[in-house]
Amino acid sequence: MREQLMSSTLDAAARGQKWEYLVITTGPDQALAEVRRRLAEHAEYGRWELQRTVHYRGGARRYWMRRRVMRVASTLTAV
Repeated sequence: MREQLMSSTLDAAARGQKWEYLVITTGPDQALAEVRRRLAEHAEYGRWELQRTVHYRGGARRYWMRRRVMRVASTLTAV
């Protein structure tokens, strides 16, 4: 299973983007139950939501997950 973050949070916030994406690619030899467990963990703990799923002819699968870019205001004061 390969995971690729499409844009980091700092880059996405600087460019004014609303979403950041995580692409998960699985091979045909991986169990669907294991993939579902992994996607559920990302959704529950990382606040990701499943946006798109593609099943390829050879059995490989690719999942696009997205979440809103969290903009945080600095609490540090300039001295």
